[in-house]
Amino acid sequence: MEKTRILIVEDDMIIAANISLQLSNLGYEVTGIETKAEAAILHAMETKPDLILMDIQLKGPSTGIDVAHAIRKYLDIPLIYLTANVDDSTFQKAKETHPFAFIAKPFTNLNLERTIALVEDKVKEKRANVPVEDTFVDSQEDRIFIRNQNKLIKVMLDDILYVEADRNYCKITTTTQTYLIVSPLAKLCDKVDPRHFIRIHRSFVVNFSKLDAVAESFVEVKGKLIPIGKQYKEDLHKMLNKV
Repeated sequence: MEKTRILIVEDDMIIAANISLQLSNLGYEVTGIETKAEAAILHAMETKPDLILMDIQLKGPSTGIDVAHAIRKYLDIPLIYLTANVDDSTFQKAKETHPFAFIAKPFTNLNLERTIALVEDKVKEKRANVPVEDTFVDSQEDRIFIRNQNKLIKVMLDDILYVEADRNYCKITTTTQTYLIVSPLAKLCDKVDPRHFIRIHRSFVVNFSKLDAVAESFVEVKGKLIPIGKQYKEDLHKMLNKV
């Protein structure tokens, strides 16, 4: 089984290092430790962790709540807040980001372990309840076919807005609905025309004709903000220059 990947956002490096060591000993993969808001947002967009441990009080003008709001514009990543002496107003603001749990400081190793395990179970249960098409099957010049309940479903390529990877799954978002299929993103990329579909992030492929706006670190497709990975930025701008 693949390890659950966790990002730690905590400006106290002693606490962060202890958490990282404990998570590693429990079999989790720590994608990194970030102490500042902007770095945490960029890290989340680049690595797309399975879970974020977020300290509410960060040094600097931005709080962990601000970071959570910024990340949620791009990605839906389960969040656990680490809190210390949070007043009711701050707690209500934190609730608006829909965290899966709060852990009060100071916390014990057992408390951290059990909270993460419970959140993991909730996330797995949520994913298990999403209907999954059997698999991506084949493609033609203007369409792909998805096997579902002993029949093939036609999806026109021009209707696809973007495709998001989730481990061995791909979520295909079209103008009318979303399909979740069992297929790595790289395999699907091999089946579609690179002149029309471009990979802009390790987890995202977009239909170039559906781009509404392109910024320095994200693109917008029908109101959805999708991050641009550093290694894909050059290819995207090459396509933009051809238009």
